[in-house]
Amino acid sequence: MMKMLIFNLFLIPLCFLNNWMILICSLFFSLILFFNMSLFTYFYGSLSYGFMMDVLSSSLIYLSIWISLLMILASYKINLTSSSNYFVMVIVFLLLFLILSFSTQNIFLFYVFFESSLIPTLLLIFGWGYQPERLSSGFYLLFYTLFGSLPLLLSIFYINNSSLTMFYPLVLVNYNFYLYLGLILAFLIKMPMIFFHFWLPSAHVEAPISGSMILAGILLKLGGYGLMRVLNFIEGSFLYNNIFLISLSLFGMVSISFICMFQVDMKSLIAYSSVSHMALVICGIFSMNNLGMMGSLVLMIGHGLCSSGLFCLANLIYERSNSRSFYFNSGMISLMPSLSFFWFLFCSNNMASPMTLNLLGEIFIINSLMSWSYYTFFFLFWSSFLSCCYSIYLYSNTQHGSLYSGLKFVFNINLREYMLLFFHCFPLNFMILKIDIFMVWL
Repeated sequence: MMKMLIFNLFLIPLCFLNNWMILICSLFFSLILFFNMSLFTYFYGSLSYGFMMDVLSSSLIYLSIWISLLMILASYKINLTSSSNYFVMVIVFLLLFLILSFSTQNIFLFYVFFESSLIPTLLLIFGWGYQPERLSSGFYLLFYTLFGSLPLLLSIFYINNSSLTMFYPLVLVNYNFYLYLGLILAFLIKMPMIFFHFWLPSAHVEAPISGSMILAGILLKLGGYGLMRVLNFIEGSFLYNNIFLISLSLFGMVSISFICMFQVDMKSLIAYSSVSHMALVICGIFSMNNLGMMGSLVLMIGHGLCSSGLFCLANLIYERSNSRSFYFNSGMISLMPSLSFFWFLFCSNNMASPMTLNLLGEIFIINSLMSWSYYTFFFLFWSSFLSCCYSIYLYSNTQHGSLYSGLKFVFNINLREYMLLFFHCFPLNFMILKIDIFMVWL
C-alpha cells in the first residue's frame, strides 16, 4: 500500500513534471499496475502502517487516480503558461490527500486528510478560476465545510475518550443523538444534502475545468465514503432518525430536479443535477441495508465519471464561444456533429439509460428504498422522470435550435479532447460487465 502511494505521488511527478503526456501515461500505467495487485474483498487487505483497502476504499482510490490524470489531460492549455508546474503539484497533493483519506483506518487521520483536501481545491479555484466571483465561491466552499467540521472533531475526541481507540473496527462507545448528528453533519454538507447545497453550484460555475472535475468526480464522494464508514459502527435506537434524513433527501431530489429545468447556464445545470443524484445516494446509505450501500457505491462511481464528462463537454464549448449560456450555444450539431454524439451519450447516461453504472446503482437504491417504505415510490417516480427531462433539456438546447449569428470561433475538436471524452465514457459504459466486484456486500 505504501509502495503504491510513494510511487504514484512522488516518483512519477518528480521525474516527468515538465512533460505532461508522459506524466499522464505514467499515472495510467500505475493505475493498471495497482489494479492488478489489489483484491476486491469485503475484508480489509494491504494493511500497512494503519492504512488498508477494501472494496469501498479501493474503488474510490481508482476513481481518484483516473479523474486526476483526466484533469491534467483536460487542462492541457495551462501547460503553455508559466504556472504549469504549480498546477501539477496542486493536483498531485490533492491526489495524495484523497488516497490517504480513502485508505486510512483511523477516523482522526481521516478527518485530517478530509479537511486537507480542501486546501488544494481552493488553490485550484482561486488560482485558475474564470471570474472574480471565484473568491466568494471559494469562501462558500470553505465555510460550509468548516461549519460541520467542528462537531465532527468533537465527536471524534469523544469517541477516543470513551473507547480509547480511533480505528474503525475497534470503536465501541455509548451513542446518543448529538454524537450521531455530529458524526454525520460534515459528510451531509460535503455530499451535499438539500439546504446545505448552496456552495456547490457557485463553486462549479467559478472553478476551472479541473476544479469542476475533481469536485463532481471525487470530493462529493468523500461525504458518501465518510457516511458509510461512520454508520458501520454507529448503533442505537436513534438510527430511526434516518427517516427524517431520507424524507428530506427525497424532497430535495425532486425540488432540485425542478430547479434544473429553469437553468440557463450549462455548468449550473450539471451542478444542480449532481445535488439531485447525491440526494439519491444519501437515501441509499441511510436505508442501512446491503442493496442500498452497494447501489450508493456504484452510483457514486457512475456519477463521478458521467458528471465529470459533462463538465468537460461544457468546457469544450466554453473555450470556443466564451459563453456557457444556452442562448449563445444552440445548434451545435450542425457545427460539431461528432461532438454531438458524446453529448447524446453523456446526457443519456445522466438520465440512467441501460448498460451504465448509473442505471445499476439507481436500480439497487430504488429496490432498497421500496423495501424500506412504499411511500418513497412517489418521490422516486418524479425524480427519475425529471432527471430524464433535464438531461433532454440539456442536450436539445445545446445541439438543436438556431445558431447565434455572433459566433466567431474555430469548430474543430482535436485528438486530445476526443481521448478525454472517451476515457470518461469507456469505464462508465463497460464496467457494468464486471459488476461482480461490487457485489461482495450482498
